Amino acid sequence: MATWFLIIIYMAFISLGLPDSLLGSAWPVMYPDLHASLGSAGIIAMVIAAGTIVSSLFSGRLIAMIGTGKITLISCLMTAAALFGFSAAPSMLWLILLAIPLGLGAGAVDAALNHYVAANYQAHHMNWLHCFWGVGATMGPIIMSYSIATNDSWRSGYLTVAGIQLGLVIILLITLPLWSKVAAIHAREQAESPLSSAEQNDNLEQHKDSTTKKNRNGILSLHGIKPTLAAFLLYCGVEMTVGLWGASYLVGARGISAQTAAAWVSLYYGGITVGRFITGFITLRVGNTMLIRCGQLISIVGGIILLLPMADGLALAGLILIGLGLAPIYPGLLHETPTRFGKSNSAKLMGYQMAVAYTGTTFLPPLFGLLATRTSVGMFPWVVLIFLVLMLYSAERVNRILSYRKGRN
Repeated sequence: MATWFLIIIYMAFISLGLPDSLLGSAWPVMYPDLHASLGSAGIIAMVIAAGTIVSSLFSGRLIAMIGTGKITLISCLMTAAALFGFSAAPSMLWLILLAIPLGLGAGAVDAALNHYVAANYQAHHMNWLHCFWGVGATMGPIIMSYSIATNDSWRSGYLTVAGIQLGLVIILLITLPLWSKVAAIHAREQAESPLSSAEQNDNLEQHKDSTTKKNRNGILSLHGIKPTLAAFLLYCGVEMTVGLWGASYLVGARGISAQTAAAWVSLYYGGITVGRFITGFITLRVGNTMLIRCGQLISIVGGIILLLPMADGLALAGLILIGLGLAPIYPGLLHETPTRFGKSNSAKLMGYQMAVAYTGTTFLPPLFGLLATRTSVGMFPWVVLIFLVLMLYSAERVNRILSYRKGRN
């Protein structure tokens, strides 16, 4: 039952990814239709991200009050309703208002499902969970591209995704009693399989060290936490910047048609999806630190290719490489949290990390929108590459700090 139930969780994460990529792929067609400016997509993205920050910060209390299953059901219902509203929105003002429930729903289900999988399933499922987010994010631009090509309308694309979300709501409603049952099964299994004495001693030492540090200076003073938070901020910032503005760059700077640009952005998300599926197997043999480093280097190579003034096919190759490189970074950073900072701190730090990640989603894409409005959308590859390099620096700084601390101990 637990295995089959995991499929339902994966489906819920598909629904989380579907709306994330719609706005960017549709925006080249949306903003002229709504008589909006090119950069105003950043406002919508900022409102959505702000909602995710708020709901993720309160997700812990909500989980304790009503449970993960009900939070997931309510969140998916909110996003479905918001997407139906997007399909009929007559102006930018309506899109901004509808972005509020869309963001609140997305943040709550993201935090709830990450917590549930981390607590009840093995580590490689975290990569596969985020792989299925990529499935949804890949499907979104494909649906929108088909809608623009066949109906010459972005509205039918939003309507289709809203219908998919509603179907998931029905499935979640039917399976609602399973959430607590599966959690109880895993709790019994964990109780019957105690940690080895070595693991217990290691966890005890981590708890003592982290508790002493936390009591003395506060949780944010833990070794390496600040550059870790910077890496989360930059990761989500660059992932959303590419997803939101990639199609606009391809149309405005490369002269590619809107439907082709939407399809190419779907391949960027496809790179993330395929990368995370493969990474789920690689994590059985290779550590997260190495996977994160390799992913960052691959994404930087993709950014450099995107920057080169060469054939349009290379731009597609650059986008795919950026997606493949980004694939292991976010799940790897999440999974390393208890290892790096102690299990006693991980629950609280998970919320901090996700809130900072959403902050990157909130502010970095709109900053590029402002830059593109004042200069040119052709600045897109330069900004993406700068974000990627800064993320690599932040992640490597964490590794150096923790290695130095381990050497001293």
